[in-house]
Amino acid sequence: MRLKIVTVGEPVLRRPTVRLSKKQLLSSSIQDLIEHMRETVRDAPGVGLAAPQIGESLQLAVIEDKAEYHKLLSKVELKERGRKPVPFHVLANPTLELLTEPTEIFFEGCLSLPGFTALVPRAKRVRVTCLDHRGASRVIEASGWYARILQHEIDHLNGLLYIDQMETHSFSSLENFARHWKNRSPHRPC
Repeated sequence: MRLKIVTVGEPVLRRPTVRLSKKQLLSSSIQDLIEHMRETVRDAPGVGLAAPQIGESLQLAVIEDKAEYHKLLSKVELKERGRKPVPFHVLANPTLELLTEPTEIFFEGCLSLPGFTALVPRAKRVRVTCLDHRGASRVIEASGWYARILQHEIDHLNGLLYIDQMETHSFSSLENFARHWKNRSPHRPC
């Protein structure tokens, strides 16, 4: 079942979320929610979806960066971003540790801000401690685009959106991004 994705302005996107106990995480209702979130992010399509984006104030997110999503990018762009396929997985109750300063600047979008994009500085490397969908403890060390996705989704769980950290001069509709920014270095203004 595809869930409705809420958009910017909905209060749930700005609230901190509630931690899940292992018992709650393993409950049929949360396991069903995870499956619905998987279907929703794939259908969107997107690379991540946090529970607040579907109206649930829970510390829960799903991530998947399929190889098919990379087909629109050149080898140079993939290398520049450090982007590689990431299999589907769940983050519950994640804590984020930045292993580098947030100096990597690339355009980001968000399913809760459809039609827009902006340059956002992020850490190149991160460590995330969380529970997986089975309630097992997991430590993820990530770099490149995967690190960016983790930061973006965990921000959602803390009531933050990419627009809170974006370089404001770069905020653009997707149409204008394609016209004015797509073939430019993110470090060179229009």
